[in-house]
Amino acid sequence: MADTKREIERKYEGPPADADAGLPDLTGVSGVSGVIDKGVAELDATYYDTPDQRLAAASLTLRRRTGGDDAGWHLKLPVSEGVRDEVRAPLSDTVPHSLTGLVRSRVRDADLVPLVRLRSARDIRHLVDASGALLAEVSLDRVRAERLSGGEGTAEWTEIEVELADDGDPAFLDKVEKKLRKAGLSRSSSPSKLAKALGETGTREKPAEAAPADKDLVTAGDHVLAYLRAQRDAIVELDPAVRRDVYDSVHSMRVATRRMRSAFRSYSKVLDRSVTDPIGDELKWLAGELGVDRDQEVLTERLTEALDNLPRTLISGPVRTRLHTWAHARHGGSRNRLIDVLDGKRYLDLLIAVDVIVSDPPLRKAAQGKPEKVIAKAVRKDFKKVSDLVAEALDRPPGADRDLAMHEARKKAKRTRYAAEAAAPALGKPAADLVKSMKSLQNLLGDHQDSVMTREALLELAGQAYAAGESSFTYGVLYGREEQRAAADEAELPGAWETIAGQAAV
Repeated sequence: MADTKREIERKYEGPPADADAGLPDLTGVSGVSGVIDKGVAELDATYYDTPDQRLAAASLTLRRRTGGDDAGWHLKLPVSEGVRDEVRAPLSDTVPHSLTGLVRSRVRDADLVPLVRLRSARDIRHLVDASGALLAEVSLDRVRAERLSGGEGTAEWTEIEVELADDGDPAFLDKVEKKLRKAGLSRSSSPSKLAKALGETGTREKPAEAAPADKDLVTAGDHVLAYLRAQRDAIVELDPAVRRDVYDSVHSMRVATRRMRSAFRSYSKVLDRSVTDPIGDELKWLAGELGVDRDQEVLTERLTEALDNLPRTLISGPVRTRLHTWAHARHGGSRNRLIDVLDGKRYLDLLIAVDVIVSDPPLRKAAQGKPEKVIAKAVRKDFKKVSDLVAEALDRPPGADRDLAMHEARKKAKRTRYAAEAAAPALGKPAADLVKSMKSLQNLLGDHQDSVMTREALLELAGQAYAAGESSFTYGVLYGREEQRAAADEAELPGAWETIAGQAAV
C-alpha cells in the first residue's frame, strides 16, 4: 500500500574546501527557538530507471532505501521547483506494483534496472519554534555514489538539505537560506542527488530534442505538430495524477485526448487522416473511459450544490445519505475500471502510436504552407459548422430534439476552440478571441447538457428512493429546478450567439 507526502526542500553546496566544515549555526534564524541534534543516519539507496533513463529525463526518481525513519520504496514526482510529491511503499525485493503503475506512461514496456547506488551519512538537525513544533529539518549529507549500469565510476560530495515541516510556511525557507548564504553556501547546481550522481559517474543517453519555441514555428505543419506534442506530453504527465485520483486530473487528461483528436480532424489538410483516424478512434475510446469517472464527478458536484441551495423545508427523507451512497458506489466502480484501462495493453499501444505520430508525422502537401493561410482556413471551416448547428438547435422546439442539437453544437464549439488554440501562435489576437468566444458558448451549452444528465440521474435516484419506501418529493423539486435552468440556457442562446457571430474575425 502506497502513501503520499508533499516534500518542499532546497539543497545547498559550498566550496570544496568547506565540505567538512559541518552545518552552520542556525540558532539566529528568525522564528527558530531551538536546534535539536537528531544524530547521524546511515542511508543506503538504490535508484531504478530504464536503461535509457526515461524517468531521469522527466525528473522522476524511483529508489529503494534502507536506513533512517522512512525506509522503503520512494517515487518522487515533480510538482514545481523545489516541490515534489513522494509516494512511498513498504520495502520489498522488487519494485511494488503500486509504483510501477505510476511510471508506466514513461517506462512503457521497458525494464526498470538498478542505475545508481547512493550511500549517505546524514547529520540531522531539527529547527523548532518556541512551542517545540518542527519548522524544518536540516541535514548535512556526505554522499558516495556508485554507478551500477549505464556508466561506471564513483563520486563523492557533501551537500546541505533543508526540508520544510509538513504544512509549514514556504517563506520560512527563505529565512534559512539567508543564513546559509551568509555562511558561504549557494543553491545546489543539481536538482537532486540522482541528477548529480548521473552527471559525475557516467554519460547520460542523448536527451530528447527540445520542443521548438513559437518563434521557430514556420510552416502550418510546425504549428499543428507543436500542438499535438503538447497534448501528448500532457497525457503522459497526467497519467500518475489520474492513478492517484488527484483532483481534476481525469478531466485534464480527457481534455488533452480530445484536443489531439480534434486537431487530427480540424487539420486534415495538414495530416493524412488515413493514418490519424485509427489513432483518433483510440483517443475517443480513452476519452470515453476517462469520461465515466469525470461525468460522475460533475453530476455529484452539481447535485450536491443543488441540495445545499435547497431550503430545509423542501428536503424530505434521507436524500443526502442516498446521494452519497449513489455517488460512492458509482465512483468506486468507475475508478477500478479506469485503472484497469491504464494498466492495459490497448492504452500502452495508444501511447506508442501517439509517439510515432509526433516523431514521424504523416504530413500532407499543405503542411508546408503558410500558417496564416492553411490554419486560418481550417478554423473558419470549423466555425461555419458551429454556426450551422446552433441555427439548427434554435429552429427546433424545446424537447429531446433540441437537447440533442444543442449537445452537438457544444461538441463542435469545443472542437473549434481547440483548433483556434492551435492557431493562436500563428494568428494572434483573432484566434485568441475566438478561443474565448467558443469557451463562452461551450460553457452555456455545457450547462444545458449537464442539466439533461442531472435530470436523468434524479430520475434514477427517485426510483431508488421509491423502491426503498422513501419520499421522492425532493428529487422532484430538484428536477423542476433543473428544467428551469435548462430553459434559461435556451433563452440565453440566441443573444449569446448573435454576439459571438458578430465578433468572429479569424
